[in-house]
Amino acid sequence: MVATILTTDISAVADVLLGGGVAVIPTDTVYGVAASLDHLDAVRRLFVVKQRPESVALPVMCPDVQSARALATSWPDDATALADAFWPGPLTLIVPTDAARAQLIGGVGSIGLRVPNDEQLVALLRLTGPLAVSSANEHGSPPATSAVMAMSGVGRRADIIWDGGRRGGEVSTVVDLTGELVIRREGALTREQIVNCLAK
Repeated sequence: MVATILTTDISAVADVLLGGGVAVIPTDTVYGVAASLDHLDAVRRLFVVKQRPESVALPVMCPDVQSARALATSWPDDATALADAFWPGPLTLIVPTDAARAQLIGGVGSIGLRVPNDEQLVALLRLTGPLAVSSANEHGSPPATSAVMAMSGVGRRADIIWDGGRRGGEVSTVVDLTGELVIRREGALTREQIVNCLAK
């Protein structure tokens, strides 16, 4: 078994992802494990690396609002309001998408999208395009806040780990906008912040 590479070189990480590999990356919240949407085998492998049930869809990180909207088949007014208020930042918006794209990430007719608030990560996303990213921990375990913590878990099954120092952020808040608004997970943003934003 080839050892996982530990690096601080963003170009090396991009090359692995563009080549169909799986990478552990620092985000603006915690460490994540990522694969390119252009490589079906890599996305499938991400589920294995994460030990995540394929019925639990993978969220997608994008470099900007425009690239996120391009992955959706419709963009509700509430999505515009929340993106304007909280992107870039720790908010994942679940919106409708086409069946093929949803199936790629393990969803059914929808996709979870986020624009992170981290310049280096956005720089990576501009090199690779949108990435399927889930927190770099085995499904149900605490998220990794350092490269070393990631290495001791899912990082052993990834191809490369990008060491970006400690990350102390909370996981993103997840808001489902495919029907009546539902907050699927309360994270860095509170329910009150979401409700107040949409009440304006």
